[in-house]
Amino acid sequence: MSKLRAFIVEDSPVIRENLIATLEELTPFEVVGYAEDEPSALRWLQERGEDCDLCIVDIFLKQGSGFAVLRALMDGPNVPRRVVLSNYATADVRSRCLELGADRVFDKSNQIDTLIGYCERLADGGGDTVAGGLGG
Repeated sequence: MSKLRAFIVEDSPVIRENLIATLEELTPFEVVGYAEDEPSALRWLQERGEDCDLCIVDIFLKQGSGFAVLRALMDGPNVPRRVVLSNYATADVRSRCLELGADRVFDKSNQIDTLIGYCERLADGGGDTVAGGLGG
């Protein structure tokens, strides 16, 4: 299993720190950067986007939105896997995220285990095994 290099876009320090700790403990996961808002995320991705294999993006941020981050990720030369982790994983939000290139959409409240499994499969060289990109 190779380490999965991840960039996280999450505005809550508590959620971000818990997510990082959980994923680093349970999967071969290395955080190479994070941002709390859209401008910081776009700047990091422009400067260092090739340094990550996976972007985990929240939709509602301190400034801007994860939708704009997903949109920006659609056009890069080395497009990483993109997943959304949100408390607002409604059918409409899921559909919009998938239209903007998200590989998967996970609900923060009840799909962390599914996200962990997804990260393990990516690190193993596997990919998305659920059709349509919907979380578990």
